[in-house]
Amino acid sequence: MQELNDAPLAPLTTFRLGGPATRLITATTDAEVIAAVREADDTGTPLLIIGGGSNLVIGDKGFAGTALRIATTGFALDGTRLELAAGEVWTDAVARTVEAGLAGVECLAGIPGSAGATPIQNVGAYGQEVSSTIIEVIAYDRRARETVTLANADCVFSYRHSRFKADPERYVVLRVRFELEDADGLSAPIKYAETARSLGVEPGDRVPLATARETVLKLRSGKGMVLDPEDHDTWSAGSFFTNPILTDEDFAAFHARVAERLGTDVVPPAYPAGEGHTKTSAAWLIDKSGFTKGYGSGPARISTKHTLALTNRGLATTEDLLALAREVVAGVRDAFGITLVNEPVTVGVEL
Repeated sequence: MQELNDAPLAPLTTFRLGGPATRLITATTDAEVIAAVREADDTGTPLLIIGGGSNLVIGDKGFAGTALRIATTGFALDGTRLELAAGEVWTDAVARTVEAGLAGVECLAGIPGSAGATPIQNVGAYGQEVSSTIIEVIAYDRRARETVTLANADCVFSYRHSRFKADPERYVVLRVRFELEDADGLSAPIKYAETARSLGVEPGDRVPLATARETVLKLRSGKGMVLDPEDHDTWSAGSFFTNPILTDEDFAAFHARVAERLGTDVVPPAYPAGEGHTKTSAAWLIDKSGFTKGYGSGPARISTKHTLALTNRGLATTEDLLALAREVVAGVRDAFGITLVNEPVTVGVEL
C-alpha cells in the first residue's frame, strides 16, 4: 500500500483539475482498501474514494483528508458470469468480454473510469446500462463495519442512480458480478437509434460483438468521449449534465416554452421515463439555449465535439470550470425553465 503526503489529485482525474490531498493512499487489494477505510473512520479523518477519476470535480484547494485510490485488479470469468475487482479499468474489461464472445456491456465501450464506479452511477450509454447485467455488488459497509453482498434489487438502480450514490458515505464497492449472455458471438439487441443507424440495422437486431463495440467507440470518439491525452476535447468528465426527467405537467410547460422560443413546429426530444414522466435531452437544451459546441473564450469551454462535455483546455482551474457550468445552468433555466443537474461528483465545491 503506497502512501504520499500533500499529494496532487489533478493527475488522477480526467479533468486534470483540483488541488492536493493531505494524504493519498493507493490500495491494491481488498484488504488494503478495507484497512484504509477503517483507519479513516476510526480517526474521524475525511475520506475521498478515487477510482478512475472520470466522474470527479475536485476543488482548487484540494481535499483536507485521506484520498484512497482503489487500484485493485481481478477479471474472473466463469461461463457467462464475470467478476471484476473495483479497480479494473472499465473499458479494458469491456474489450475482454467482447473477446470472450459475451454480450451485455459491449455498447458501454470507451467509457472511462473503473469497474467499481459503474454500479454507483448505474453507468449507461447507447441503449445499455450496467444494472441490466449486474447480479451482485460486494462492498464494505462502513456503518456495519463488514463486507456485504448486495443483490441487484438491493442496489435500487435507476437512471444514473443507485443505493450507493444515494448514501455515498456508507458503501465502498470492492467487486462487481455480472451475468452476461452467450449469443454465439452476437451482441445484445441494439436498442439505441443512433447506434442502429450507424450499423445499418433496425433497433432490436443483433450484430457481431466486435462490430457493436467498434461502432460505439467510433461514435464516442466523434464526440470527444474517448480519452486522448493529446486532445483537450477529451479532458472532461464525459457528460457533465444528466438528461432531465420531467413530470407530465412539467413537460407540458417545457413544450410551451419551446413553442414560444423556437416556434410551434419545433418538437423537443422526448423519451418515455416511467409512468407520468418523460426524459428530454440535456445536450439539446444546452444547444438551443445558445451554448453551442466550442462555446467559451477562457481555459474552460464546451467541447467542440459535444455540447454535454465541459472541458479543460489545459490551463483551467476548477473555478473556471464551475463558472462555465453555472453559466450553462442559468442559461438553460432562463430559456426553458429546466434546471440541469451535474453528473460528476463535486469535492469541496458546489455548482
